[in-house]
Amino acid sequence: MSAAYIDLQWFAAEDEGRTEEPSELKLERARKEGRVVKSQELNSSLVMLAAVVMLIVMAPWMLKQMKLMMEYYFTRCTTQQVNDPAFAVTFFYFFLKMVLPIAVVSMAAGIAGNIIQNRGFLFSTKPIEPQFSRIVPNFGEYFRKTLFSFEGGFNVLKSLGKIAIIAAVGYFLIRSDIPSLLLMLQAGNIEGSLNRISQMTAQMLVIASVIFLVIAIPDYFVQRHQFLESMKMTKQEVKQEYKEMEGDPDVKNHLEQAQRQLLQQNMPKAVAESDVVITNPTHFAVALKYDPEITQQSPQVTAKGADEIAFAMKRIAKENNVPIVENRPLARGLYTDTKVGDIIPDTYMRAIVLVYTEIDYYSKMKK
Repeated sequence: MSAAYIDLQWFAAEDEGRTEEPSELKLERARKEGRVVKSQELNSSLVMLAAVVMLIVMAPWMLKQMKLMMEYYFTRCTTQQVNDPAFAVTFFYFFLKMVLPIAVVSMAAGIAGNIIQNRGFLFSTKPIEPQFSRIVPNFGEYFRKTLFSFEGGFNVLKSLGKIAIIAAVGYFLIRSDIPSLLLMLQAGNIEGSLNRISQMTAQMLVIASVIFLVIAIPDYFVQRHQFLESMKMTKQEVKQEYKEMEGDPDVKNHLEQAQRQLLQQNMPKAVAESDVVITNPTHFAVALKYDPEITQQSPQVTAKGADEIAFAMKRIAKENNVPIVENRPLARGLYTDTKVGDIIPDTYMRAIVLVYTEIDYYSKMKK
């Protein structure tokens, strides 16, 4: 592959002739490779909201732990050496004790955000594999497409909007609390001032987290639109994929099953248009039709049923003057060995010829 290869997904689909909507097969392959709709804004906003809520809930306990840590150091600073390993061990003990719960909750929120966006758990190492084909020498074209495109403009507006909203929220919150803060400071109420500042900070963090989450919702839909655009296919890719699907046994079986279900759902019409209905006579019924344009050699099973369905088939056949032939072994064999839409196997051809000969004979006798 040439070093000058440019990944087509960086550019507009129409620029490369990719005008067809992505197929389910291509989307499924992309999912297995780890390429799915993903909004970093949604993940980061969920992580931030979870961390903020955890921080507010744990704040009294964390303050108590910080007091214990301060007490530990102040009571030993005059009796122990500063380079005593116990000081470092104690610091990391308190640090992990306070930070680890918040880190675990934040990690869980990040994983939950990915699961929500991916509609289930998805693990793939494909996105982190080195791909030298993504090295693009034409940086001017790359920046033109990424910075001066719809996505680039949307990201700029989104960032500016976030900054403006957070600045406005912070301004109005601080402005409304400045008089009370000044009174507390003048009265020497340092603890009260710190508590009020902590409350203001918590309010700002919660409001900011909620705003980021609200902004992440339209961002997700923009990312979804961009992803589907990047997954569009050329007409040649659609044709090639169709050829691959035709050769896939699982796909062929699925299509055949869907076709049989459709034919079975259209049973009344199929029976009415059949040449003959072969019965057991009470338990099984199989309808046959010979159409040279579809099957040049043998008749085709257009409908079949057992018990109540068999009775319904015989009733429909009588209402539409379709011949009913009673042949126990043939009806049971066709019901067991064939499916709706199948061509009659060669092993039954002699018996089928006799049935059609009998039908032809009786039709001539009626005339």
